[in-house]
Amino acid sequence: MPPVRPLLSRAASACSFALLAACSSLPTIAPDTAEAAGTGGVRIDGAHGPLSPDAQKRVLARLQAAGQDTDIFQRHLAYEQEIVGSPLSAGNRVTLLQDGPSTYQALYAAMAGAKNSIDMESYIIEDDEVGRRFATELKAAVARGVVVNLVYDSVGSIDTPKAYFEDLAAHGVNTLQFNPIDPLKAKAGWDVNSRDHRKLTIVDGRTAFVGGINISSVYSGGSFRQHTKYEPGHGQKVPWRDTDLQIDGPVVADFQKLFMDTWARQKGKAMASADYFPQVERQGDVVVRAIGGTSTEPYSQIYATLLSAVRSSSTSILLANAYFDPDPQLMGAIKDAAKRGVDVQLLLPSVSDTWLVSAAGRRHYGELLEAGVKIYERQGALLHSKTTLIDGVWCAVGSTNLDWRSFLHNDEIDAIVLSPAFGDQMRAAFANDLAQSQQLTLDKWQSRGLFPRLQEWSAGMWEYWL
Repeated sequence: MPPVRPLLSRAASACSFALLAACSSLPTIAPDTAEAAGTGGVRIDGAHGPLSPDAQKRVLARLQAAGQDTDIFQRHLAYEQEIVGSPLSAGNRVTLLQDGPSTYQALYAAMAGAKNSIDMESYIIEDDEVGRRFATELKAAVARGVVVNLVYDSVGSIDTPKAYFEDLAAHGVNTLQFNPIDPLKAKAGWDVNSRDHRKLTIVDGRTAFVGGINISSVYSGGSFRQHTKYEPGHGQKVPWRDTDLQIDGPVVADFQKLFMDTWARQKGKAMASADYFPQVERQGDVVVRAIGGTSTEPYSQIYATLLSAVRSSSTSILLANAYFDPDPQLMGAIKDAAKRGVDVQLLLPSVSDTWLVSAAGRRHYGELLEAGVKIYERQGALLHSKTTLIDGVWCAVGSTNLDWRSFLHNDEIDAIVLSPAFGDQMRAAFANDLAQSQQLTLDKWQSRGLFPRLQEWSAGMWEYWL
């Protein structure tokens, strides 16, 4: 979601998009479909192609053992592969990046060391201190012979001056505007409600960055320290808490394919020749799957994968998300997990840059609390992370919010990471956030006033478009 913009402008834009766009729906995922998939269809690729059957069994056995009594690897992995169509990829190194400063420093270092290509896709690119630093890095890369391709969303970057992107193009950056608001500029058909919400950077076909962080100065401050009180309507007054991953290894090729698919679907001009798919040797021991979602696919792969993982959980679900407004099917899966004894913890924002999505999501708090779900609200920061950790082993990090827009109208991208060691890191990060959060109780929630109830009711009427 974008940093704060004038409320009237955003409301007008939302109404216009609603009138112009065709309705679509989320898929109905039958619970027994995952069980029927079995485990025989799970495929794991290494640096040099598919692993042998024995090697695949060893990888899955190690992951399954880490999950103790979880059945996630009996039921989920094969189903996920049927949904996504791409294999698990072994031999990767995954680095957890928390908040803007650490993520930007890692990105700057990778771009400065690029020798072949930089491919960047971002919902928001602002012409501020951070945006200008990225522009400098991209132009410098072009000057030393690196091919640079950049996709930006026309709505997410609506406040960025046209001159910013013209300057990049003048310096040799190959730019592509996703679904231009102006229908005369739309080369792939005009569907202004379909947005590119991804945040993805690929360097030399070897390193990928994926997560929730846009290119904006709102991320300049870290979130793990005391700050001034949040002022409603002024998101810049509070630090933004977000999460990204740096991934090195064979799976980067799958992220590269997703980037190039976006470029092709939007009919961008031919990309300059470069070694986009180099032979990447084993970099670590982490198993990763790249998943992309688009508004044009017959069903949301990311949605179906998440629903399968939640239904397959047996011990714990730790879910942190900036914009939480789930559909009835996902709500049911979360409540069912809590009712069967899974420790379900939701980490959600206490403040937001958009009251509409926040209020729409809060309508569900009562029934979640009644089902045994624990809800915490992050204090002292604007929570923008999109992470899920299931049974301590299955982890999703990416750009996907748990709302209707992400699953129906946006292009999104997630990394699914299977690793007990990385799961420990995610659990520790979640615990650090909980230490700066307040838990909601059912009694406290039921005693809220009339005004927030009215906000929740009115926002709920717009949830399909938020």
